[in-house]
Amino acid sequence: MASKLPKGVIALGFTSLFMDISSEMIHGLLPLFLTATLGASALVLGVIEGVAEATAQILKVFSGALSDRIRRRKPLAVLGYGLSAATKPLFALAGTPWLVMGARFADRVGKGIRGAPRDALIADIVEEAHRGAAYGLRQSLDTVGAFVGPIAAMVILWASGGDIRLVFAVAVIPAALAVLILVRGVREPALPPAEGKKPRLDRNSLAALGRPFWVVVAVGAVMTMARISEAFLILRANDAGLPVALAPLVLVMMNVVYSLSAWPLGALSDEPGKRGLLLRLGFAVLILSHIVLALAPGLGTVMAGVALWGLHMGLTQGLLAAEVAAHAPARLRGTAFGVFNLVTGLTLLVANGIAGAIWAGVGAEVMFLAGAGAAALGLLGMGVRVK
Repeated sequence: MASKLPKGVIALGFTSLFMDISSEMIHGLLPLFLTATLGASALVLGVIEGVAEATAQILKVFSGALSDRIRRRKPLAVLGYGLSAATKPLFALAGTPWLVMGARFADRVGKGIRGAPRDALIADIVEEAHRGAAYGLRQSLDTVGAFVGPIAAMVILWASGGDIRLVFAVAVIPAALAVLILVRGVREPALPPAEGKKPRLDRNSLAALGRPFWVVVAVGAVMTMARISEAFLILRANDAGLPVALAPLVLVMMNVVYSLSAWPLGALSDEPGKRGLLLRLGFAVLILSHIVLALAPGLGTVMAGVALWGLHMGLTQGLLAAEVAAHAPARLRGTAFGVFNLVTGLTLLVANGIAGAIWAGVGAEVMFLAGAGAAALGLLGMGVRVK
């Protein structure tokens, strides 16, 4: 399958892999580092994470629109990955929570800058017949980083006797490799000259994205509302008897299934008529995962629900990116990816608040069953035609 994809797509996949290894090495230990080492409160931790993630989501819209306006994607991608890489040494050197906050903020600014232009760049590089495979490959490699990073951090902690700062220092290496691969391995194609006025992030551009694109946004928003945060999977496993020390195994399980399924399923979606079928299957698997997690009698069944969650991600995330690329006007692809990411990011924020309230009020079982209901409504609403 990889032989059909341009080298630039493969390079973007490995860029995502190495940057995610670096980020997850740090982020998995950051709460403990802030509270136990630097003495920060839970409030400070919440402020840091909230500001950082909100910044990333908002910036995706502006960076995507800017890439449409200047007709260049790679410089913004390099800037975003480069900024994130430059923040990594600051975590190892930080002596106060506020320096960590500054580094985390800058890191998320980098993520916000690179996200939409990178996704639009993939669509520019790859012909439509292979975009499902292209987005699936990038998502698979990115997700490999999501479980290799925490494992690497645990190994370094074990070998160093618990030296968190050493983990943060080593995380600089994969981040630097990510930027090097992007700079040397990706050649941006020349985009055709823009016709008429240069795109702006305004009402006219949003209207020009067209109804098919907004249908994809609606599908993504409903799916995100039903999916909620993986943090609830960890809590459910802990309730079922998983020790706190082994909590990362939940994300490892999910991400292994996610990474193994995203690329082949993305390639399968490129066959005529398969993408809509696979998206519907993704909703169905999410419903099943919620039901299993709600009714699981023990830890083994909970982990089966987690594996189904990962399969749902493999069925849907790369495919939704391919749908955005397919249904947005070529001259507004950056804007389209920025808008899609913003809407789904804000939806996730709302969904997590609702899920947390249901869990606290009536319990985990009701929360997961409510998630299954939301996914079922999404499946029923998918009467639209998607490729």
